[in-house]
Amino acid sequence: MSTQSNFKSDLEREQRLYILLDRYYKHYLKHYTFERVSDLRRQLKGIDLIFTHKTNGKQFFIDEKAQLDYVNENLPTFAFELSYEKKGSLKKGWLFDASKKTDFYALITSIYADAPNTFTSCKITLVNRQKLIALLKRRSITAASIKKYALLRQKLHGKIKLDMLHHRSEGYLFSSTKNKAERPLNLILKLDFLEESGVAKRLA
Repeated sequence: MSTQSNFKSDLEREQRLYILLDRYYKHYLKHYTFERVSDLRRQLKGIDLIFTHKTNGKQFFIDEKAQLDYVNENLPTFAFELSYEKKGSLKKGWLFDASKKTDFYALITSIYADAPNTFTSCKITLVNRQKLIALLKRRSITAASIKKYALLRQKLHGKIKLDMLHHRSEGYLFSSTKNKAERPLNLILKLDFLEESGVAKRLA
């Protein structure tokens, strides 16, 4: 299958998922209106949705992150991008990218498709980005502290335990140097840990 075909297929899957997500947002966020952002420049700033409070007009910028590679699977973790490679150069991932305007991540997990070409259920976890970054900073996990792992990406592959996190109940690093072209370095965090730490809340 060509790259163009893959891109078209991915877009079609996203569009089908939006139908389910929009239904969830309307049901669970009754005090907010929401609009999807189609402008690419705003999307590159980490804004896929804008939630607006119906009473005070306060707005929140939402970056949707969906586990579409794991349909019909219930994973307890989520991958937060720390760095990746593009044309041989190391690039900063979206988590610690100061240019992003994201207020909340909407982590879409446990995506199920029990009917043909239809997503029937999923979980949505809203993560306060600033609270998450503050939590990680208290654990000495910052853009600066993880840079050494990114610079060693050629030699590292797989799970990397951190002294600052319990690898079974909280999280760990994962380097995909051998199986992905962009060689991403991700921070894998347990969803339960995020909720228990007060930085995340299950919406659905």
